[in-house]
Amino acid sequence: MSWKLIIEIAQALMLARMKQTLIAAIGVTFSITMFVSLLGFMNGLNTLLDGLILNRTPHVRFYNQIKPNPNQPIDQVIDPESTWNVIRSIKPSNSRLSIYNSESIIKTLEGDSRVKGISTKVSAQVFYNVGSIDLNGLVNGINPEKETELFFFDDYVTTGNPLDLNQSNSIILGKGVADRILADIGDVIQVTTAQGSQLRLKVVGYYQSGLADFDNVNSFASISTVQKMLGESNSYLTDIQVKLWDFNGAPEFANDYRDIFGIEADDIQTVNAQFETGSSIRSLISYAVGITLLVVSGFGIYNILNMMIYEKLDTIAILKAIGFNSSDVKRIFISIALTIGILGGAIGLILGYVTCLGIDQVPFETEALPTVKTFPVDYNPKYYSIGGIFSVITTYLAGYFPARKASGVDPVDIIRGK
Repeated sequence: MSWKLIIEIAQALMLARMKQTLIAAIGVTFSITMFVSLLGFMNGLNTLLDGLILNRTPHVRFYNQIKPNPNQPIDQVIDPESTWNVIRSIKPSNSRLSIYNSESIIKTLEGDSRVKGISTKVSAQVFYNVGSIDLNGLVNGINPEKETELFFFDDYVTTGNPLDLNQSNSIILGKGVADRILADIGDVIQVTTAQGSQLRLKVVGYYQSGLADFDNVNSFASISTVQKMLGESNSYLTDIQVKLWDFNGAPEFANDYRDIFGIEADDIQTVNAQFETGSSIRSLISYAVGITLLVVSGFGIYNILNMMIYEKLDTIAILKAIGFNSSDVKRIFISIALTIGILGGAIGLILGYVTCLGIDQVPFETEALPTVKTFPVDYNPKYYSIGGIFSVITTYLAGYFPARKASGVDPVDIIRGK
């Protein structure tokens, strides 16, 4: 039979059971709406949480680590193969924190096509002097332009301008530090390094990452200011931070250069392994819940079509008696299921997008995340594609089995029974 006739019959059957058809379509619509809005909200939240770590963490960090010297004098005097040498309480060797020959290392890294950008840093352990009290902290000497370009530094500066760090003897305090020492913008504070050097710095801004432990200790100044604070030359650097085009290649990149440079190299996957696992689990849960909604709606369509077949057995018998074969009957009921799935799915995608727009306007203000004003939502097109594909697949499967049952109806038995 022609598809035009099959579609007309399917349309007549749906209109005859309009209430059940609408219920099935509403089930699909609700499932797709919740699927899209749930994934958009959950992944928007994941992106926000990931950004707290990933935005300000280099993909690969090169630095020197103070470690005990494995080569002890006694091993050079006594043959280690014929004796056992037990040395207790080995102290770290008198090695330097700064990276040796940092300029050549930076030039080598810049020549690698995998590198998106490089930012250098000088870290200094300090005490914030507040009257007779000294508070422990860390001042990070940075290049504000590079930090803004690669690590979104300006997104976390809640007061002030990051470029003000280019002024001599200026500092952006972590919000937790500022609250503890009661420092306002424009105040001059005094810091003391672990070596005993003192420097007075002008507060030009506040930094708030959303991680309280970080903000209670860390502050930021220019590289030259921290070098002067430590009494070191312009070549003194403690960290080389690398941002890659593809952060998934960070472990391989770190391994490639760790032995060449003879310094430590930490990749982002190793440093934040637990955080990445948590993000993956949250995404998996949101997908599982969304797909479950679609499967449940599929069972609803299956039940409705089963009831329709039971009530329309005489119609099916007449169709087969006048020349419709089993394949034609199967196409009729699959067409009904696909129509419900496509229409319900399309409306669900539209309502899902509207719901996401509504969530995106709901105020979400917290002191821990001052740059976030509304609930985060991800509008990735793949969620809509997955929802649309699953709505068609689930409704097709929900209609296939009742359709196969209908195609096996023997018209003689139905007519004889009537």
